[in-house]
Amino acid sequence: MTDQLTVIVLAAGGGTRMKSKTPKVLHRIGGRSMIGHVLAAVGSLEPHRVVTVVGHQRELVAPHITELLPEAVLAVQEEQLGTGHAVRIALEALGDVPRAGTVLIAYGDTPLLEGATLRAFTESHRGAQAAVSILSGIVADPHGYGRIVRDAEGGVEAIVEEKDATDAQRAITEINSGILAFDAAFLLDCIGRIDNDNSKGEYYLTDAVGLAHRDGLTVAAHAVDDALQTEGANDRVQLAELGRELNRRIVTRWMASGVTVMDPATTWIDADAVLAADVTILPGTQVLGKTVIAEDAVVGPDTTLQDCEIGAGARVVRTHGQLAVIGAGATVGPFAYLRPGTLLGANGKIGTFVETKNAQIGEGAKVPHLSYVGDAEIGEGTNIGAGTIFANYDGSAKHRTKVGRFAKTGSNNTFVAPVEIGDGAGTGGGTVVRRNVPPGALAVSGGPQRNLPGWAQSKRPGTAQAEAAAAAGKDEQSGNG
Repeated sequence: MTDQLTVIVLAAGGGTRMKSKTPKVLHRIGGRSMIGHVLAAVGSLEPHRVVTVVGHQRELVAPHITELLPEAVLAVQEEQLGTGHAVRIALEALGDVPRAGTVLIAYGDTPLLEGATLRAFTESHRGAQAAVSILSGIVADPHGYGRIVRDAEGGVEAIVEEKDATDAQRAITEINSGILAFDAAFLLDCIGRIDNDNSKGEYYLTDAVGLAHRDGLTVAAHAVDDALQTEGANDRVQLAELGRELNRRIVTRWMASGVTVMDPATTWIDADAVLAADVTILPGTQVLGKTVIAEDAVVGPDTTLQDCEIGAGARVVRTHGQLAVIGAGATVGPFAYLRPGTLLGANGKIGTFVETKNAQIGEGAKVPHLSYVGDAEIGEGTNIGAGTIFANYDGSAKHRTKVGRFAKTGSNNTFVAPVEIGDGAGTGGGTVVRRNVPPGALAVSGGPQRNLPGWAQSKRPGTAQAEAAAAAGKDEQSGNG
């Protein structure tokens, strides 16, 4: 870039139509807040400085902005007196704006805005040597929007609001998005000349267009066909519509990159997720947060992954996972619950109705079904029997269980932590393990089996159980059993 770029993001509004305790710009779609999407687009331009104007509920908005963009300057607009006033507050907070630079004005509630669009806009603004440029959109139905009125040479004459437009002007399909680019020297000069002589008593930044005309300076407009990028969300309905459209775009982009999405209508992929070529996503799947899925993995159907890492060729079916890592070639589900700290090694298995938490399960190890594995380490090649509980909590503190390599544990076991089961060890069915099991040993906790003859007839007389037992006894006596 030939001059320095300063970006001002306006995010002081209250968003009362959201009817929410959450500030409007913090409402989320596609895994980010609305302002998070805008800051990501702005950041791709690598601007010299970014200032965000906060006001309503700034105690919530400001820390979020600082978390996303620590170098951003925060400017506080105590009273929301219009966009012109907000930009003046931003310039005061910046202190010194290079007069040879460009100042881009964006809004914190336009989550579909893309960095490529802003880059093309600023380049167009500089190429036109304009005092002010308008990012405009071409729409089929311009009703309710300010129209961009151009002269015979294509230059911008004015922005005319709907209520003030003639019939001919209402037919114009090029609309004002509110996103503006300024020559810094002109903005610094004109911002103090914008007055509030209007019905609302506010300072409108768009008045700068008229000031530029009066000064004999160039006003330009850069039209984009994709006007949805400039759309804001003022209520929950608009937020949902933009969220659905954003997801459609994200899913389409991944399909164009070689990902198979079986049913785009029921698939949700967040903006920060990363999918490799030849991944397959089955219906009813949500890929959320910063989830990463490697090539040839198959995820779904009916699966939600939040901030997970899925290895190449893994298979994850009807599973809910959060902050979990699944190794290459591993299988998970159906109906598995992976809680934070789950790490499944390559070619391992977490099966049906298994819940894991803070558990490291080694390469080729298996927890096939009906088990809870919490605060545990399971070694390579070990098989955990069905219905096993890792009892990690003693009522006041969590403890860890360690199972060694190539161990074979029986069904319906309970491992009372802290306890260790050695390499190659085994446990009998129904065993409660309270003490360490040496390598290669077999642990059993139940006594010898005892059979009490005639129990059903004596303790459950007259029942179907007793009748069946009696009939079976007659068959045995007659030699038919």
